[in-house]
Amino acid sequence: MRPVRFLASLHPSARRALSGGGSGLAAAALLLVPSVASAVAPLPGRAQASGAMAAVLGRQSFVAAAVRRAGPAVVTIDTERTVPVVTGAGPGGLLNDPFFRQFFGLPQMGQPPAQRTERGQGSGVIFQSDGLILTNAHVVERTDRVTVGLQNGQRVEGKVVGLDRLTDLAVVRLVGGGGWPVAPLGNSDALQVGDWAIAVGNPFGLDNTVTLGIVSSLNRNATKLGITDKRLDLIQTDAAINPGNSGGPLLNAEGEVVGINTLVRSGPGAGLGFAIPINRARSIAQQLVTTGRVSHPMIGVGLDVVRIGEGGTAPTGVRIASLQPGGPAERAGLRRDDLIVAVAGRPVSIPVDVINAVEAGGVGRPLAITIERSGGRQTLEVLPVELQPQGVAQGQPRLAPR
Repeated sequence: MRPVRFLASLHPSARRALSGGGSGLAAAALLLVPSVASAVAPLPGRAQASGAMAAVLGRQSFVAAAVRRAGPAVVTIDTERTVPVVTGAGPGGLLNDPFFRQFFGLPQMGQPPAQRTERGQGSGVIFQSDGLILTNAHVVERTDRVTVGLQNGQRVEGKVVGLDRLTDLAVVRLVGGGGWPVAPLGNSDALQVGDWAIAVGNPFGLDNTVTLGIVSSLNRNATKLGITDKRLDLIQTDAAINPGNSGGPLLNAEGEVVGINTLVRSGPGAGLGFAIPINRARSIAQQLVTTGRVSHPMIGVGLDVVRIGEGGTAPTGVRIASLQPGGPAERAGLRRDDLIVAVAGRPVSIPVDVINAVEAGGVGRPLAITIERSGGRQTLEVLPVELQPQGVAQGQPRLAPR
């Protein structure tokens, strides 16, 4: 246990040096925190060691470098929308309410309904130099006006190019100008549990806030988090994601955007945040920019992993847990508890593999699904249809407020 505590006290630069194979204890001592370094550094070179250690500890952290690379492209998104309000609660107020008068068949009084302006705020990140911004759909949907604030204090009008509620993603375009700062996009498929995760955004209206954590898990299905109206497999992180962080970037240690922050868990287990993988967001953004909408094919199945002990010693495919009555899969002859082992000729091992294969196939294109049933294997042809959004289920996780 002592080596673990020892390494935990190292400066990040020291951990990198040791993990890369240092040149012995004396060299490692140069990178230790001062209390440990003074105890371990060889006495003859103590002055030189202290000077080298101070130089290392004086450097900015990798977090500062990462934020410096992507931070200028992180923006605040202020929204406004006009909503009708019910007039006073007294009898006179009710009689003046056009909805009340219409309900009871009373003649209208010819006055417009009262209105108020509702304001919201979220975050976003510029991902193209022509001013395209990625953010969450719930940040900008049903808004009348979008104003984008940049890190340099500039405020610019924004226009919603398109949004997709199923993935909670939207694209906003800056109006006018050019030469906008751009954040580099990373590869979310290369993420591993334990990688550094840096959340950047504007929580509670506090501009340019940075929080640090790690990637806690990958491929968290939104349905299992209690969000049934979204089609998402999420990055889980313990980097703090607070109200106003919605739509902001999740960065890796190199300052590349690997996710778009979208969910925060409230109640028991609070402190867990979730982000949409950037590879998925990039694909959605491309469709929104090109066509203004996103196509979501579906085959009408509920999927689950194959657990050890369910007919074998290790997972070998994806189990069909449920079927939509009259849906494409049921019409094609698929049954509950069938084991999907391949889609379009490619092996699958987790539900997201099946979802990605269906997405890649598109709507209305026959899709070959290979299953195992009763010890035999067969391939069935399924015709995916367009997925229709459904209602929102109540659950602990929620979309982070704007």
